[in-house]
Amino acid sequence: MIIICGLGNPGAKYTKTRHNIGFRLVDKLANGKAFLEKWNALILKTELHGKQVLLLKPQTYMNLSGQALRQVVNFYKIKPENIVITYDDVDLKFGDIRYRKEGSAGTHNGMKSVIRELGTNKIPRLRLGVESRGLYMPEQMDLANFVLAPFAKEEEQQMESFLAKASEELKNHLP
Repeated sequence: MIIICGLGNPGAKYTKTRHNIGFRLVDKLANGKAFLEKWNALILKTELHGKQVLLLKPQTYMNLSGQALRQVVNFYKIKPENIVITYDDVDLKFGDIRYRKEGSAGTHNGMKSVIRELGTNKIPRLRLGVESRGLYMPEQMDLANFVLAPFAKEEEQQMESFLAKASEELKNHLP
């Protein structure tokens, strides 16, 4: 089994924020199917591109995402190389996507939590570019305020095609 874990914050207040694009990709992959709540996460067992996957949205808030993921990993005995984390990246232009098999968390606190809880940085990840400061947000805006801000109208209009592109990229890199 493969875990696809989208990072984000629970609650309607955060749904359309930049920090929740990982959740939004997982929701797209769920294709309208209902999640169950277990292990401080919303989970859904499904098939994706011919593979058994467990879609996961931690409900522990971003900075503690690894705690929920660790509970699921321990229960299902999943190796880190069979996990893909999807999350926002302010170092990538809006709409850009980068896949990596391993690496540091950079400035991303959710990914820092995942690495800390799983005890390795050898975790595949799909980074989704959300940077548009200077276009829609003031360049001097605090990073935390920026990622917790909603996408601009123009970005939301491109969101469906961005998430479709990310879904296709994920398909190409499933373990």
